[in-house]
Amino acid sequence: MRATFLSILIMLQFIFSYGQVDNQSTKNTSLGFELDALPYITGGYYGSAWVGHNHFRYRAVIANVEVPDFFVEDGFTNNEVQAYAAIIDYFFKPGFEGWWIGTGLEYWDSKIQTDAKLETAEFNNTIFTLGGGYVWKFYKNFYLNPWAAGHLRIAGDKDVIVDDSTFETSAFTPEFSLKLGWHF
Repeated sequence: MRATFLSILIMLQFIFSYGQVDNQSTKNTSLGFELDALPYITGGYYGSAWVGHNHFRYRAVIANVEVPDFFVEDGFTNNEVQAYAAIIDYFFKPGFEGWWIGTGLEYWDSKIQTDAKLETAEFNNTIFTLGGGYVWKFYKNFYLNPWAAGHLRIAGDKDVIVDDSTFETSAFTPEFSLKLGWHF
């Protein structure tokens, strides 16, 4: 299921990015990569590849976040989220810098344990995401991208049974972080 979802996201990214060809030169097109600090701080990882044309950037994302216990409902621990996303961003300035807003869909494949750690429950959710940030180019094509987003659960598991306890997944999850990126 995860491989199929990721394949669909990547295909959609390339369809959208090359589906809007016009008579302008390719100088308005760029490719790039990003790393995000938050997943690395929690012991996970993040990778994003993107294609940009004119003011639009199309991103495919894969990330793993180990949610800190102080963000997890009391009585539960080891909440890990494997996320796959397809995001479309709009930049207000040309050159993929300055303020941007974006939206897309994410698939979160997760697991959690109770404090007793007898069982591990697995669950998944489809997430609608809306966010924005600011791209600051600090050296040639290297940039910093502080950002914030809200994630709304639109489908998937709401109540997860683990060790005879019920973990309720959040309907809304806020997030903010700092990305380091490069494009050519």
